Amino acid sequence: MSHDPYISSRRHFLKRSLSLIPLAAASGSLLTHEALAAEKKSESVTEHYVPAFFNNDEWRTVIAITDRLIPEDELGPGAVSEGVPIFIDKQMELPYGYGHLWYMKGPFADAEPELGYQSSSVPRETWRRGIRGLNQWCHEQHNAEFSQLPSETQDSILQKLEEGTVNFRDISGKLFFTQALDNTKEGYLADPLHGGNQTLASWKLIGYPGARADYPQVLDHPNQPYPLGPVSISGKRII
Repeated sequence: MSHDPYISSRRHFLKRSLSLIPLAAASGSLLTHEALAAEKKSESVTEHYVPAFFNNDEWRTVIAITDRLIPEDELGPGAVSEGVPIFIDKQMELPYGYGHLWYMKGPFADAEPELGYQSSSVPRETWRRGIRGLNQWCHEQHNAEFSQLPSETQDSILQKLEEGTVNFRDISGKLFFTQALDNTKEGYLADPLHGGNQTLASWKLIGYPGARADYPQVLDHPNQPYPLGPVSISGKRII
């Protein structure tokens, strides 16, 4: 997260993230903009969802974290209204959440990201331990859980986690922040079939066509804008 207070736009953030697809263990910064949240929030697909993995207390924290990582602004809807928390909850019940996609036997040691996942904590454990530690720390420091704090305080706490200056008994704050940021970016840029990006807002923002079959032909005409809206694998589209 940049030390220069919140000047990176969502457009810059998403274009940088798109260049890293598939998104895995990517470092980054909190997605913010000079104009923070829009006065009128978009209708949230997350509101009526019943999580399968997270309990009610954890769910409030997931929503609060993702809302600060990708808030709604004048460029479009944020993570919560696009269903990113739903994406994360679903991922925790898939092989990814259980760590079945990686070699998970020791020894475990700090290493460069290029060498792959190094933690002994699988994603669902990282989320659960991180949320528990975060809320305990927030109660000690602010007499409230993370989701109850003002947005400015939440941003400050997330910055401390990214910097590694706040840690918890069961897990490092930096590891938890990285897990949360990676999953939030993945959910915001994923196909709606997986739970996030429900209105294809991020694809429309960055000009990504999705599953359109004719797109390879367009590559023969570089530097020309693609004239059609994105299409999901399921057929959902924006004209």
